[in-house]
Amino acid sequence: MSDADDRAEHKGEELRGKLKEGVGKATNDEALERQGENEQTTSKVKQAGDKLKDAAGQTKDRIKDDD
Repeated sequence: MSDADDRAEHKGEELRGKLKEGVGKATNDEALERQGENEQTTSKVKQAGDKLKDAAGQTKDRIKDDD
């Protein structure tokens, strides 16, 4: 899976989590609401990892260019 695919998947997970949270709130289903919140948190952590990976790659490229 490519980096772009990973980023898209992680964003999709966040959106599904928001949807579940909203449905849980609307139906008073606390378990579904919590599940949605947890999925959003997990997705945001994955997205932060994606950003770190990008930053590391950019730093690596800059170091190569300086050589």
